[in-house]
Amino acid sequence: LWSEAHYKKLEEFDGSKMADIITKLKKGYIPTKSMQHSIPDGLAETLEKELGSTWENEMIALNEQAPTVLRANTLRTTPTDLVGELKEEGVNAFTLPNYPYDVPLEEKKNVFLTTAFKEGLFEVQDASSQKIAQLLQVKEGLRVVDVCAGAGGKTLHLAAMMQNKGQIIALDIFQWKLAELKRRAKRAGAHNIETRLIDDSKVIKRLHNSADRLLIDAPCSGLGVLKRNPDSKWKIDQNFIDRIVKEQEQILQDYSKIIKKGGLMIYATCSILPSENEVQVQKFLTNNPNYS
Repeated sequence: LWSEAHYKKLEEFDGSKMADIITKLKKGYIPTKSMQHSIPDGLAETLEKELGSTWENEMIALNEQAPTVLRANTLRTTPTDLVGELKEEGVNAFTLPNYPYDVPLEEKKNVFLTTAFKEGLFEVQDASSQKIAQLLQVKEGLRVVDVCAGAGGKTLHLAAMMQNKGQIIALDIFQWKLAELKRRAKRAGAHNIETRLIDDSKVIKRLHNSADRLLIDAPCSGLGVLKRNPDSKWKIDQNFIDRIVKEQEQILQDYSKIIKKGGLMIYATCSILPSENEVQVQKFLTNNPNYS
């Protein structure tokens, strides 16, 4: 909010035309859609171009405060039992129908200080993110490869769904992320995860035609999680989006060779742009008709 001193200073500096604008601002007038939704002009143009008339509804939702959602680690507990454990520590939470692992909090709390967290009973993970592992349809005994594992949120979920039976190979180009994954896996009691650093092309080639399930949680613009990372919108422009789309295309082309015939591959992003999602997938399928 601007003070009266700010308004007066602008009136003195910019004359009657600016004074008229300032008067409108005081009455709630918002000059542009980008200002209304607190995003850069260029990003507003991109969203409108890709999403059409729905882009403003998306931004309204993304400007809301994000809830805190936990994923119950079913290697150690159940969602219902986790709710009870948290209540004993002064944290109120609840379960959701049709979301078998989700435990949202009634209000934000520092759950990392709880005994439940230290004992590996949960991870903080959005409900939509938890859907990805479920779509992969894993089961005990399969060989699963997570090629952009990062710090392992989805990897750990897969391990829990597989009840530690079978093999998960978690890959990433950053060693520090894999080190964090190992630390989290130890706390969660996930023992079927093997981490591998992608430091040359041979790492991927050795895995060709070997996976029953393949997860490609690709690098993206992050436009679908702005409510968690609101500052990032000021760093996203069309040049960045163009670069990330090319990177996604290359990752899909190279890493898809890991899946064996009859296997299941999931490509996921945390973006809302069709150019990073539907368009990207359709382009891949067009260039690779042997996938369906």
